[in-house]
Amino acid sequence: MHGKEKPLEWIGSSYKDLMALPSAIRQRFGYALSLAQLGDRDDAAKVLRGFGDAGVLEIIEDEASGTYRAVYVIRFEEAVFVLHCFQKKSKHGIATPKTDIDIIRTRLKVAAARAEELRHARHAKKNH
Repeated sequence: MHGKEKPLEWIGSSYKDLMALPSAIRQRFGYALSLAQLGDRDDAAKVLRGFGDAGVLEIIEDEASGTYRAVYVIRFEEAVFVLHCFQKKSKHGIATPKTDIDIIRTRLKVAAARAEELRHARHAKKNH
C-alpha cells in the first residue's frame, strides 16, 4: 500500500456499464478498483497489451452468464481512471474485440486530458 487513496474517475459510460453487470461481477471489479486506489494490485489484474506500459490494466471475470472485463488506468498520479466495463461477446479467442480496444484508446486520451486538468487544478490551489 502506498498511503494516500487516489480518487476514482469514470470515463464515458464506464460507470453506467459497470452498474449493468451482474452483482457478483460488480463487487469483484469494485474490490479490484479499491485496491488500485490504494496503490495495490489485485491478483487477477493483468496488463492490457498494446498500450505502451503497465499502466493500463484489466480484470477478467467469468460467470455462468459470460465473461466480463473492466479496464482501468493507473499510470496517472491524479486518479485511477475506469475506461471500460463490458461483457465480452466474442466466442473465438481471448483477444479483446477491436471495437472495445477502440473505445479504450479513445477513453485513455480523455483520461490523460482529465489527469492534466486535475494536475493544473492542484497546482493552482497550491499556489494560492
